[in-house]
Amino acid sequence: MYSQESELHILSPREQLCSLIGYQFADPGLLELSLRHRSWCAENGGAASNERLEFLGDSVLGLVITDHLFRSDPTTSEGVLARNRSELVSSVALGGVARSVHLGEAMLLGKGEEATGGRDKTSILADGIEAVIGAVYQDGGIAASTVVVLDLLHNRIQDVLYGGFASDHKSQLQELSARRFGQLPRYVISAEGPEHEKHFWAQVELNGEDWGRGEGSTKKEAEQAAAEQAFERLKNSDGPGFAQPLSAELDSAEHDPENTKMASLAVSDRQVASTTPTETTPGGTHA
Repeated sequence: MYSQESELHILSPREQLCSLIGYQFADPGLLELSLRHRSWCAENGGAASNERLEFLGDSVLGLVITDHLFRSDPTTSEGVLARNRSELVSSVALGGVARSVHLGEAMLLGKGEEATGGRDKTSILADGIEAVIGAVYQDGGIAASTVVVLDLLHNRIQDVLYGGFASDHKSQLQELSARRFGQLPRYVISAEGPEHEKHFWAQVELNGEDWGRGEGSTKKEAEQAAAEQAFERLKNSDGPGFAQPLSAELDSAEHDPENTKMASLAVSDRQVASTTPTETTPGGTHA
């Protein structure tokens, strides 16, 4: 018996990713390779990881963005061009782009990374989107990869060129928090590792609630990543059924063993909390 429901096809994470980046691979093997994190490869017989494609994608991304910025305004100085490019290809910016196309859901991660919230780690997502760009370049050449890169970063490019830096989420969150709560965000910073290569984690609190988490190789990068998550959540928090503080979701996940995504975040939450806080800063302070 025919029914419309029988014709319904639910997209797999990879199909959804291809749909969102607007590119279909002639060689699906390149897409699969771009999604293999080294942690997964270590658990699967030492299969090739996405690191070579990430290396390639980083160069392709840099070329496409540099060329676009160069052509956009012939009067822009070299210093401004370099600063704009840096904003667009930063780990924070690329992590946000990766989240917008749900890259984390499609990636192949090892059990350890899976358990510690690796699907939402800025560093993994930023490297992953570069690997996907490298795969597009290998599959379709510079023309295809140019279209994909400019489409993925379109809104951020417009913000950088005409409306201020897209990745300055701390400023955006500060303004929204002041309007909503009448107070500034509060950042709790943790770090670990030797002095010359510390890794930082940031937690941003709004009105006494945890609204966002982020990580990075610098304090500023971690705060920006946390601010981006908090800004997006707070922006969509009006009305019943909308986003709530991250701490509320983590508490809910602790009592819902079937919610693996939130359970992973909860594990990550405990790990961040276990590191030694190095400082607490108000949202009005920009490092």
